[in-house]
Amino acid sequence: MALKIIGAGFGRTGTLSLKAALEQLGFDPCYHMHEVFSNDGFVDYWGAAARSDAMDWDKVFEGYQATVDWPAATYWRELADHFPDAKVLLSVREPRGWYKSVRNTIFGDDNQARFAKLPADHPQRLMVDRIFETTFDGKLTDEDYAIGVFNRHTEEVKATIAPERLLVYETGTGWEPICDFMGLPVPDTPYPHSNSTADFRKHFPANRKPPRNAS
Repeated sequence: MALKIIGAGFGRTGTLSLKAALEQLGFDPCYHMHEVFSNDGFVDYWGAAARSDAMDWDKVFEGYQATVDWPAATYWRELADHFPDAKVLLSVREPRGWYKSVRNTIFGDDNQARFAKLPADHPQRLMVDRIFETTFDGKLTDEDYAIGVFNRHTEEVKATIAPERLLVYETGTGWEPICDFMGLPVPDTPYPHSNSTADFRKHFPANRKPPRNAS
């Protein structure tokens, strides 16, 4: 099974709701950062990717029809090349709202401290450093700089992917843009809504598995 949808949007652009929506539309299962922390061995793939090892993307996404969120979104260009028939879905939101959400959740002070305790060569540390340190040049705490990266990413994806293959999906616009893009009927149920900042703070620490091989 090859990927049919590649999510190129950064984390905190409604990606968990998007995962649920795509699965409801039949693209089930959909890969997300939650998959990485819920499956033994998955984080090792992303440590290898961060080291620039040769990747077997078919193996990484074996059994999956779609992917959204980090870490896969970091490799949107490689995935778009490897799965040429897949559509690319770029989820976006108002940039300052996105930045506030990232700083209050994924890159909050407790998570920074937790990741900093991992050995530099630990797969999870490599994965996180690739997402945050490399993508944002180590300047994610600089709001204007991080927002500039976010905006440039949006423009880079739009400039790279053919328009007929790309959906720029504004978080909060519901089913219609996705269904129109994929040629599917609109469900008669509300669009999923999950993983608000409050949800993240409530559930992430409790559900997180201890990092493998961490000191």
